[in-house]
This record gives sequence, structure tokens and C-alpha cells, in this order.
Amino acid sequence: QVQLQESGGGSVQSGGSLRLSCAISYKRPCMGWFRQAPGQEREGVAAIDSNGSTSYGDSVKGRFTISQDNAKNMLYLQMDSLKPEDTARYFCVAVSASYECTYRATRAVSYNYSGQGTQVTVSS
Repeated sequence: QVQLQESGGGSVQSGGSLRLSCAISYKRPCMGWFRQAPGQEREGVAAIDSNGSTSYGDSVKGRFTISQDNAKNMLYLQMDSLKPEDTARYFCVAVSASYECTYRATRAVSYNYSGQGTQVTVSS
């Protein structure tokens, strides 16, 4: 079974940066991040495939960067120019091969594995 452990969340001011990390027990060819704010639906953030091709949601494109270290079985999300609307719990996700590897697939509930999440709070 895939186990994922996120870390690196915290509280920052608008315009600041955070780097999220995810330790992966078993890496799938498609990995990614989604986020969820209280009372809101999951929002796909970013995805990366085994070739290193990336996909980003429109709300984070140009500000967030997803990367992976295959040797260490780690996934990262560098978040720059943070905005208050980025406040949410961020989840690392191992995307099922049933889906095309895009940021949209990261929010799917079926067949994906995700961790417990890490909270990101951005104040204005």
C-alpha cells in the first residue's frame, strides 16, 4: 500500500514562500498535489509524471513548482508569491494510472492515494 507523509506547511505572510515535502513509500508514475480549504471542494494544484513533465492549475501557474527526487522517493512543491487564497490543507497524492497525468487528476477520490496533508496559512 502506498503511504505518503507531507511536511513543510506553516503560516506566512502574503508574498512569502514555503516548500512542501512528501515522503513516498511507493512511487507511482504520476504524483501530485491537491489542496482543500474548509467547506470547499478539492482543488488540483500540480502533477508530475515519470519523465518530469509537469501540469499546473491556473491559479498557481507561474508561482508554484512541483519537483521530485526519485532516488530519495520524495515529492516537493515550491510555493512562491503566496496569496491569502492559497490558504488550505495541502495533500500529496499518488495518482492512479487510470487517469491522465494532469493537475486535474490529483483531485480525484477514486483509486488515488493521499496523505494526511499539511496546513498552509497565508495572511494578508
